[in-house]
Amino acid sequence: MRTAQIERKTNETKITIQLNLDGSGLHDISTGIGFLDHMLTHIAVHGLFDLNIKASGDLHIDTHHTVEDVALVLGSAFDQAIGERKGIARMGSFYVPMDETLAFVAVDLSGRPYCVVDAEWGMAPVGTIPTSLFPHFLESFAVTSRCNLHARVLYGRDDHHKAEALFKALARALDAATLLDPRRTGIPSTKGTLTN
Repeated sequence: MRTAQIERKTNETKITIQLNLDGSGLHDISTGIGFLDHMLTHIAVHGLFDLNIKASGDLHIDTHHTVEDVALVLGSAFDQAIGERKGIARMGSFYVPMDETLAFVAVDLSGRPYCVVDAEWGMAPVGTIPTSLFPHFLESFAVTSRCNLHARVLYGRDDHHKAEALFKALARALDAATLLDPRRTGIPSTKGTLTN
């Protein structure tokens, strides 16, 4: 079973995540931030990951710590569930259109964290999430999942659509990259390791 369960508690947030890479999209997500729940649901449903997330944080201050820490713990869960990364496809990419918006995400579960986000955002928050936190979520996720992640909004007007298309594309790219390839028995790397 390629699963993970991670709990993280700080003075700012308390987060529990359970992940099954080989799921069917079952999910139970509650972070106290409605739009974040909506985006995380897309990761589960479109990535076909079973995902339970319970988070509480210092929302009386703002949403920053909760959004950031959920991304960090979710990345750690993917890293744990993938394990040694033997037999995985390793790389995946996907385009997602949503009305006037087109987004693209490519991931490489290389063991080397790096993130590039190319998107223009308006100034108003989406729900209660400042748009500056969407790139920060992706960057935080890349660090703890130890993946190379490139995300781009090619065009669009509505920030809700931009964020949603990015999260759907992330889900599908992660699904492709985490799939087991029956032709591959070892580590998908000419170096023989994906640890760093």
